[in-house]
Amino acid sequence: MKYDPNYQSDDVEDRRREGGGGGGSGLIGFLLSILLRTRYGWIIVILGLVGYVAAKQLGLIGPAATSGPRGTATSTLPAGDTDAHFVAFVLDDAQKFWEEDFSAQHRQYRHAKLVLFTDQTPTACGYGDAATGPFYCGGDEKVYIDLGFFRVLSTQLGAKGQFARAYVIAHEVGHHVQKLLGTSARGTQGHVVGESGASVRLELQADCYAGVWASSAGRRGLLERGDIESALEAASRIGDDVLQREETGRVRPEKFTHGTAAQRLRWLKRGYDSSNEAECDTFGASTL
Repeated sequence: MKYDPNYQSDDVEDRRREGGGGGGSGLIGFLLSILLRTRYGWIIVILGLVGYVAAKQLGLIGPAATSGPRGTATSTLPAGDTDAHFVAFVLDDAQKFWEEDFSAQHRQYRHAKLVLFTDQTPTACGYGDAATGPFYCGGDEKVYIDLGFFRVLSTQLGAKGQFARAYVIAHEVGHHVQKLLGTSARGTQGHVVGESGASVRLELQADCYAGVWASSAGRRGLLERGDIESALEAASRIGDDVLQREETGRVRPEKFTHGTAAQRLRWLKRGYDSSNEAECDTFGASTL
């Protein structure tokens, strides 16, 4: 995909410098554990706290990581951080597309934010963990991603290629579109999980929305040879059936939350081929 390798976005919040812990709070917890477990623990605690205070005064230890308005997150991405600049570009391009699409339908698009984090981070939907992969939180209208997921996508899941990563971001933006349209609420109604449940329908619709955006990117000359194939390959690698089979050796449709590989591939391609979000009505579809 063609993009600016130094791209910056006002909608990206970089929390990676905060780390996953709390600096001083982590140290204090460790020292208290020593106090409870050892005979002379109180001596170690006093020495440790004295050393910690001295290090803080000398500037050897930074402030503990916090979240929300008081956090140390920044929107300025460091030079040479290829994955971060790519994510920022895809985010802004996808949101610009949806902003124009909403405007054409006399709707107002509200931008989502994207948070880069490492290991764990607080969200309005609870504590986010890198192990869950990229996700969207409707409570704060933010997409969360630990960029280490891209290595998992490529090496463990076998979904290689740059545009496979773009598809992941566009899919999460698709969930934001669902939030703005009021579709997300349908994900909590009726039968939620299972092969035809609301969760699967929401996820497949987000795949379709990603395809609609990809089609737009292609018309604007942003795609390169092999890009779409890369996204389709990614969709085929992250179906519930494929992941369940690899993890447990069996497929349990009643536990599906995202759809099969074939379904994800089909709806992504449907969005791309049609270039029309109206074709993404998974809730009205009799067959997924």
